Amino acid sequence: MQVEDSVILNKFAQESTRTEAFSLLLNKYQQKIYWHIRRMVINHDDADDLVQDVFIKIWKNLANFRSDSQLYTWIYRIASNECITFLNRKKIRNSVSLDDSEGRNLLETLAESPYFDGDKAQMKLQKALLTLPEKQRLVFNMKYFDDLKYEEISDILGTSVGALKASFHIAVKKIEHILLNSD
Repeated sequence: MQVEDSVILNKFAQESTRTEAFSLLLNKYQQKIYWHIRRMVINHDDADDLVQDVFIKIWKNLANFRSDSQLYTWIYRIASNECITFLNRKKIRNSVSLDDSEGRNLLETLAESPYFDGDKAQMKLQKALLTLPEKQRLVFNMKYFDDLKYEEISDILGTSVGALKASFHIAVKKIEHILLNSD
C-alpha cells in the first residue's frame, strides 16, 4: 500500500514521527530513483552511491520543501541533478567527452554487469541510449521508462514542454536509426 505524499510530509513535520516519515518516503521512492539514476550512470555501484547522496539531500532539505510542486517532482529533480553533476565530474576527471571513451567504458560496464539481465534487444536499446547526449538521454528515460508526462518532466528539469517534446522526438529518431542500422 502506497502512502500519500501528504501523509509523509505531515509526519516529517513532526519531530516524533520524522524517522517513520523518512522510512515511508524511502519505501515509496527508493527503487524508482535507483532505476532512474541507474539508467543514466549504468554502473550499479555508482547508482547506489548516488541514491544514497540523493536521499541524504532529501533528509537534510525535506523540512524546507515547499509544496508548490509535487514531492516526487522535487525528488526526481534532485536525482537528475545529481546524475548530471556526477557525469560531468566523471568527464572532467577523464578529460574526455562522454561521447568518446567514457561512452565506450559505459558500454563495457553495461555488457559486463551482473546486475543487467536484459535480452539482446534490451542490450541494443541500452547501447543506443548511451550514444545520446546526457540531457536527451535523461528526457528519453523519464518519458519512456518512468512514463512521466511532459509537464512533469518540465517541472523536474525546468525546461519547456515544447523543448522536451523536440528532445524526445530527436532521441527517438536517433535510437531508431541506430537500432535499424545495427547487426
